Amino acid sequence: MWRKSSYSGSEENCVEVQLGPVSQIRDTKDRTGGTLTVDSAAWGAFLRMAKR
Repeated sequence: MWRKSSYSGSEENCVEVQLGPVSQIRDTKDRTGGTLTVDSAAWGAFLRMAKR
């Protein structure tokens, strides 16, 4: 299930993430344009750094 970032302003200008053992991130402006794929440890590390 894709989830929209709670910090995104509008539907056209946001990032979505699909969580799992391997997380995927995509831009809603180009949903078919590809995804960034990271393992859950890397995603967790990114979130911890972003919260600082």
